[in-house]
Amino acid sequence: MEILILAVVIALVAVGAISGLVVSSRKKKQLPPTAPPSTPTITAPPAEPQVGEDAAPTAEEPRRTIEEVALPEAEAPVAEPEAPVVEAPPAPEIEVPEPTAGRLVRLRARLARSQNTLGKGLLTLLSREHLDEDTWEEIEETLLIADVGVAPTQELVDRLRERVKVLGTRTPADLRALLKEELVTLLGTDFDRAVKTESGVDTPAVIMVVGVNGTGKTTTTGKLARVLVADGRSVVLGAADTFRAAAADQLQTWGERVGARTVRGPEGGDPASIAYDAVKEGIAEGADVVLIDTAGRLHTKTGLMDELGKVKRVVEKHGPLDEILLVLDATTGQNGLTQARVFAEVVDITGIVLTKLDGTAKGGIVIAVQRELGVPVKLIGLGEGADDLAPFEPEAFVDALIGD
Repeated sequence: MEILILAVVIALVAVGAISGLVVSSRKKKQLPPTAPPSTPTITAPPAEPQVGEDAAPTAEEPRRTIEEVALPEAEAPVAEPEAPVVEAPPAPEIEVPEPTAGRLVRLRARLARSQNTLGKGLLTLLSREHLDEDTWEEIEETLLIADVGVAPTQELVDRLRERVKVLGTRTPADLRALLKEELVTLLGTDFDRAVKTESGVDTPAVIMVVGVNGTGKTTTTGKLARVLVADGRSVVLGAADTFRAAAADQLQTWGERVGARTVRGPEGGDPASIAYDAVKEGIAEGADVVLIDTAGRLHTKTGLMDELGKVKRVVEKHGPLDEILLVLDATTGQNGLTQARVFAEVVDITGIVLTKLDGTAKGGIVIAVQRELGVPVKLIGLGEGADDLAPFEPEAFVDALIGD
C-alpha cells in the first residue's frame, strides 16, 4: 500500500515537472530576445586643478618672434550677383534721302501708267485720217474721262481743232509735238512751283500741311521732310494732328529716319499749342524749316475753319506762315475737287500735293485742280516708297503721259 502511494506521488511530481517545462518553453518562444545588459558608464568627476607643489610642470615651447607670427587670412568677400545689364535700344540709323533733282524723270515708268487714257488715247484719235465731228467728240470724251475737267477740256479741244486745221499734214511726230505743247500750256509754265524754304525774317520757314484724313497727309508730311533734307535743309516736325492716335507716332518715325526732331503733345491736345511749340523749337535749334501736320477732319466747315484759323493765328505770333500745302488723293478724281474747294475757303492754299498719281489715277486731275483753285501743283506722289514724292515738272509730266 505504501509502495502504491509512493508510486502515485512520484507520478504526479513527474507530470507537474513535465508540464512546467512545456509552459516555460512556450513562454520563452513568445518573448522577444532581449539585448544583453550594457556595462554602466561611470563619469569621473572633473579633476581639480593642482597648485603649488602638486602642480604638474609646464611644458616649455619654443618662442616665436613677431616676424614669424602670421596674421590670419582675411575671408574672401562674397561676390554679389551682378544686376543684368539692360542695353539701350540702338539709335535709328540716319538715312540719306535720294536727291530731288531729276526724281520725276526716274519715276517716269510709274507715271506712264496713266498715259493710256490721256496721252496715247488722244494720239490715236488725232492720227485718224479724217477728223470729223464724231472724232472730236471722242477726243472730248477722252479728256473728260481723264479728269481734265469741263472748262479745260473745251479749251484744249478748241485749240487742237485750230492747230490741226492749220497744220495740214499730221505725221505722228507732228501730232505728238502739237499735243505736248498744248498740254504744257494748259498746265501752265508761269507758276512758281518751288516750295518756300526761306523766311523773310530771322525765323524758320513755316509750312502747314492740310487735307482730309486718308489722302496720305501725314505720310506726305514725312516724305516732304525727306525732300527738304535731301535739298540740304534742316527740319523740325510739328505733330498737330492730335485726333488720330497713330498720327504723331507715324510722323515721329519719319522724322527719326532723317534726323529731324518731332514736337508732339498728348492725344486730343490743342493743335495750336503744339504748332506754337514746334515753331519755338525750330527757332531755338536754328532750323531752316518747320513742317506742321494738321488734323484732317471735315465734320463741318465751321469747325474746320475755327481749328485751322487758330493754328494759323498762333503760328504767326512767331512770324509769317510761308506755305499752306493741300494734300489731295489723285485717285478720287473730281470728288477731290470738292474737298479742295472747302479747304480753299478756310485757308489761303499756296500749293497742292497730289498723292497716288501712279497706277489707277488719271493724269488730267493735275490740270483740273490747278484750274479750280488757281494755285500750282508743287509736288506729286508716285508710289509708296520713301523717296517717291517728287517736285512737279510740267514738261517731264507730259512726256510721261504721251510716251515716246
